Order: sequence, then C-alpha cells, then structure tokens
Amino acid sequence: MTTAVDDFIDNGFIAVRAAVAPESVRACVRSIEGELRARGVDPRDPLTWKKPVVRFACPEGPSFAAAGTSPALCKLYDQLVGPDRWIRRQGVGGTIPVRFPSMTDPGDAGWHFDGSYDVGGQWWVNVQSRGRALLALFLFTDVGERDAPTEILVGSHLDVPRLLAPFGERGVFHGDVELPPSTFRRRSVQATGRAGDVYVCHPFLVHRATWPHRGTRPRMLAQPAIDLHHPFALRENAPVCAVDQAILQGLRQS
Repeated sequence: MTTAVDDFIDNGFIAVRAAVAPESVRACVRSIEGELRARGVDPRDPLTWKKPVVRFACPEGPSFAAAGTSPALCKLYDQLVGPDRWIRRQGVGGTIPVRFPSMTDPGDAGWHFDGSYDVGGQWWVNVQSRGRALLALFLFTDVGERDAPTEILVGSHLDVPRLLAPFGERGVFHGDVELPPSTFRRRSVQATGRAGDVYVCHPFLVHRATWPHRGTRPRMLAQPAIDLHHPFALRENAPVCAVDQAILQGLRQS
C-alpha cells in the first residue's frame, strides 16, 4: 500500500487540501489586495487590470504567519525533510504573482525548475539542493482550469539530478540546464483547487505558469521555498529523507 511519502518520491508533489484555515486565507487576501491597491490596481475593477501579472514579495503579518505555520504543513515538512532540517519562519515568504484575466503573454510561462541560492545575482542550484528543501504553492484564491493554474510535469524531479551532478557542489545557473525531450513527454497536471490548498513540491520539480487566464477574477498564489539548514547528503548507506530518496532515485535512473 503506497503512502503520501511514496507518492511524493514518485510524482514530486503532494496536494494538501484545506491546509490553511479559511479565516487566515481571507485575511491574507485582504493584505494582498492592499498591496495591489498601493500599486494602482483595484482587484475589483477590471479597468485597472492593465498587466497580465503583478508580482511582489509576500507580505508579513499574523495572517501569513498562521498560513506558513499551518500544523498540517509543518507535519508534512517533517515527514518529507526531517524535523529540524528545514528552516521554520513566521510567515509564508517568497513572491506572490497575481495573475489577471488576460489573453496577453505574461512573459514568464516557460517550463523550469527553480534555483535556490544567489550567485552574482542569478539563482543557481546544485544536486544537493543547497538552500532549498521544498517548493510550496499556496492557493489564496480558488484556482480552476480557466484561472491560469500552475502546470506540473509529474515525476520530472527525477530527471533533474543527473543533469546537475556534473556541476558538483558549486552548481549551475538553473536557466542553463537543458532538460531532455523525455521530460516534456511526462504527464502533466494542473495545480487547481480551493483557496487554502497548498501544493508541496520537490525542489527539482519542473513546472510553469500557464496562460491565457480565461477566468473572471485575479488569481492569487504564493510560491515560497521551504529553506534548508544543510544540503542533502545523498549517501546511499545513510538514513535519508523523502527528498534525498527522490534525488538518489533520479541519479540511479539511466
């Protein structure tokens, strides 16, 4: 019988439904709407939606602290990474891309996996996933198929370790890693769900923003990294967590 952790190792993500309490979600949305209004965008007035996406750092405050420290999420992070291996913060963190109904190419919808540490202003990554334990996608609004959902290539995190291994501990700029054609033949799923759902993803999972946004309301999402105290050791003969196991599994694949 497979478990959620087994599914994570094979697929690269777990969808945690209702991970954030409704009252916290509503308070977070009010803060996000305030950030938009400060930028001259009224989230309730389509005449002000001039760009397909507006991006800013995730706000801080009690509501985001409640979302980021959700007991369901903390328990899962412990299961996937190990207690005391990931860095706890009183908030969500990362950036919030608010996507608006639009047929315009937002310019950021290419397939990629994320970098995790800064080298000369670029986001680099190494096979030990220095600095990053997980990627989380916090849905602060309902996201359906028409609402420009994030798209995920199932199992694509297993393709990345072999590409990173030759670069050793120093790593490489994530945008310079060329994914093989076989990655793009993998099954894709859309990160849809209700406000308060969170997708917890392997740091090497290949994903992209989608467009056009054919819905009727702004789509609000946070996409923080769950930070890591120390890079994954990747030792076959040592106890490993689920993220380690997936990286090792990817390295073993021919």
